[in-house]
Amino acid sequence: MIEAPPKLIVKKQRRRPTDAQIAAFQNVSTGFVVDALFGGGALASNIQALGGGRDIDCRAAGPALTADCGAADVLAVFAALKFVRAGDVVVSAFAAHSGCAAGGDGLLGMLKNCGASGFVTDGPLRDYAGVVSVGLPAWCTGITPASPHMSGPGTVGMPIQIGGQEVETGDMIIADGDGVVVVPFERIDEVIDNLERIRNAEQGQDDRVANGMKYPEWVEELLASDQVSFKD
Repeated sequence: MIEAPPKLIVKKQRRRPTDAQIAAFQNVSTGFVVDALFGGGALASNIQALGGGRDIDCRAAGPALTADCGAADVLAVFAALKFVRAGDVVVSAFAAHSGCAAGGDGLLGMLKNCGASGFVTDGPLRDYAGVVSVGLPAWCTGITPASPHMSGPGTVGMPIQIGGQEVETGDMIIADGDGVVVVPFERIDEVIDNLERIRNAEQGQDDRVANGMKYPEWVEELLASDQVSFKD
């Protein structure tokens, strides 16, 4: 007889960025972070700010605490409540299941009470009005009234796959109205170092556009080069 798996597997040792590393990502746009990762890190575009952010100011930047729930189940993310540290962004993998909710106002209310700064899932949420009342920034794939199960198996603190990215506990999650980005733990300092350069480049570009720039210089150079062929 095949042995039944445990309902939960919880990783004991969980790495975490320093306070200074966490602070460096506050109020930084997801677009800047993606550029600092050289185009990587963004979760799939269907994982969006709840309600388009119209009723909650959906911005968060904090260490990931992962929960792998699997389709239609929420046992692992409820168990994760016990391990939330202030400022964590809880990231719950729902196997991209859309047939029922990956959480609701009760779960998000408890996450907020535990000190979480945000919630990310690749499934829909329920209880929209209640979630808005709670006020915890959340990213999901939509809204449904359907209820999930709570039977497991699942994991807390282990690596997960969500939105086309691997997320590990301790990675940095940066999320806003444009979406969600994950910065791998090992690349946090690299990305922080790149952010100042990205900010300066973006500000310079914005200033030139505001002053009337119609197209970048490189477009003119490309069109004048032998890399472009004009046809009648």
